[in-house]
Amino acid sequence: MSGINKVILVGHLGKDPELRYLQDNIAVLSFPLATSEFIIKNGIKTEHTEWHNIVMWRSLAEAGYRTLRKGKLIYVEGKCRTRSFEDKEGIKRYTTEIIPETFTLLGRSSDFEINELLENVTHSQK
Repeated sequence: MSGINKVILVGHLGKDPELRYLQDNIAVLSFPLATSEFIIKNGIKTEHTEWHNIVMWRSLAEAGYRTLRKGKLIYVEGKCRTRSFEDKEGIKRYTTEIIPETFTLLGRSSDFEINELLENVTHSQK
């Protein structure tokens, strides 16, 4: 039996997304996404924020670049991936990223700009 790799997050963008193009004009969009939960310990309610590295590819990356901005609330559904890289000192490091297959802008309609309302705000990886 094969496993399941499925991630669903609802959170706020920590900064404006960064778009770059790889060889063969492949679009890649990356940004941090904050999810928060409240924990009650010894009768004291505290907020815990977890930061997730989001990396969108191809047409989904371009759609995200047109519609996503710092502070926006979004729903993200995709897969979790861990990759390795060498840092500036040549040390092998690992990072875990969320690779969305779809995303949806959330919030009140007044939160969206006019050009965003004219587009379909639910985007899927083709």
